[in-house]
Amino acid sequence: MEFKDLLGVGMTCIVLVIGLAYGLQVTSDVQSDMTANSLEYNATEQGKAAVAKIPNKLGTIITIILAAVVLGILVRYLWGSFVQKEGP
Repeated sequence: MEFKDLLGVGMTCIVLVIGLAYGLQVTSDVQSDMTANSLEYNATEQGKAAVAKIPNKLGTIITIILAAVVLGILVRYLWGSFVQKEGP
């Protein structure tokens, strides 16, 4: 990976956040059309609660992705330096 790959990762994260926000809004709209305490109502409530937890983890996910990119760059650089010194 290279630093130029971060643009794609950033755009993916933005699309993910927007998709989650609209998904939660649609689920709330669907739930409002159902009878309270019915099986369908409770299922959408549990679905909303599960999906709502994902944005809380996005910071951790992004940190892991950034760390992987930085480590990949360092490994490529250090491995390239090592291989060039060890050559015939």
